[in-house]
Amino acid sequence: MKTTVFTLLFILTTSIYSQSSYTNITISATGGPNEPSICVNPKNTNQIVAGANTDKVYRSSDGGQTWVSSILTGTYTVWGDPCIITDTVGNFYYFHLVNGASFIDRMGVNKSTNAGATWNAGTYWQFNSPKQQDKEWAITDFTHGPRGNWIYVAWTEFDNYGTSNPNDSSRILFARSTDMGATFTGIKRLSRYGGNCVDEDYTTEGSVPAVGPNGEVYVAWSGPLGINNFKLFFDKSTDGGNTWLENDIVAGTQRGGWDYVVAGIYRSNGLPITLCDISNSPYRGTIYINYTDSAGPADHDVMVIKSTDGGNTWSAPIRINDDPAGKEQFFTWMSIDQVTGYLYCVFYDRRNYTNTQTDVYIARSTNGGTTWVNERISAAPFTPQSNIFFGDYTNISSHNGVVRPIWIRLVSGTLSVLTAIMNFPVGVEPVSTEIPASFSLKQNYPNPFNPNTTFEFDIPSFAGNGQQDVSIKIYDILGNETAVIVNGKLSAGSYKYEWDASTQPSGVYFYKMQSGSYSETKKMILAK
Repeated sequence: MKTTVFTLLFILTTSIYSQSSYTNITISATGGPNEPSICVNPKNTNQIVAGANTDKVYRSSDGGQTWVSSILTGTYTVWGDPCIITDTVGNFYYFHLVNGASFIDRMGVNKSTNAGATWNAGTYWQFNSPKQQDKEWAITDFTHGPRGNWIYVAWTEFDNYGTSNPNDSSRILFARSTDMGATFTGIKRLSRYGGNCVDEDYTTEGSVPAVGPNGEVYVAWSGPLGINNFKLFFDKSTDGGNTWLENDIVAGTQRGGWDYVVAGIYRSNGLPITLCDISNSPYRGTIYINYTDSAGPADHDVMVIKSTDGGNTWSAPIRINDDPAGKEQFFTWMSIDQVTGYLYCVFYDRRNYTNTQTDVYIARSTNGGTTWVNERISAAPFTPQSNIFFGDYTNISSHNGVVRPIWIRLVSGTLSVLTAIMNFPVGVEPVSTEIPASFSLKQNYPNPFNPNTTFEFDIPSFAGNGQQDVSIKIYDILGNETAVIVNGKLSAGSYKYEWDASTQPSGVYFYKMQSGSYSETKKMILAK
């Protein structure tokens, strides 16, 4: 059965306030969406597919500016926990729970070969009634090894969901598809230690798989290791999921556990997200675990730990949110741009308020997660209500400078799902998120140089605008264009770019910055 596509085209763009320099797009304001997922197609970044509980599909063919809404149907009932991924040829997959003969009694996936316009009837795996399956996430192997294009999925299995019976337990399971989502086999148990079935701190949950540069498979999750001793566990396979570590690695401690209370939120958690850098950046092979934990009462922070040795050892926790202590940050998700190795982390944030008003922030790291620059990306705050369910996560996707976060917003009792248009020219690094008063093109340094030099420049904010078209081009003494540093949209802020002129001859060069009516040119000397 193919998806029924509604003809309603959502072209709902919010107004831009002084809070954010990024255009916010309302993907949908109907159907009470929650728990959203989003995926940018690396084969064509104009193609984006998103989903929300329990069976909503949204697709865009213009980079997220406009969206078409549909309902995902098929042979097996779609029942929430949407996870959208792509494969190496640009097919999209919508992973979800299946509500079959009994509550969430299996996992399911539907596939689209036309950027989300239609979907196949779907398939399922792990029908193991009366046990129940929950909180799945999947990833494709984008490496070029023998397992390229294999799909891996991990999730939690409950003996009896929601029960406090001490004889019932939960565990992390894993499966793979070697035929582009047609079948899933090789089911393995990953977690040596089980949890209870209450769906709280002492339950084993939060498995998100990642793939390493040589096809390694990594999975981390949250769980207990005794009373009030909550850990981040890690497991890995180097043979496509056939074999795993005999003993789970304890990657870190999760202060206060993964299940916690945030004022105004129906349910909140800090379940981990596992990622691995497979780009050609200096951080290739680094594994990251992004999560939230409790720094104190009404003070949850966004954290990351990382490993540079295949998960054998882990760094101390790095705090991603850069505000003073004492404010709430929650519902985090992180993405790696596998072209640049840059990290993007989205989360809800209350640093600007003394009540439950909530913003959405993004944090960026260009140095392997060591330092982070925070920006508010939501156009205006909202105030959640504790009786309205937001789901268990936000999401974010990135590729080659195209970054699309997704989140849920509540206004006047109505839920809507939003994204922000964020495009970062590759190689351009933010220096600060303080908003400059005017355009500025600084003198390159060093100057003269051989062969590398750095450009710094400022972009102000203008009322009514999000990102602005900016170009910086380099010309030789005869006026011939020799290089393009920037040619795209940037938000207000201060930036830098390092130019490698090793292929250029010695001589005098000029670099020119243009944006709207602004234009400025400076001189530099390459001395080899």
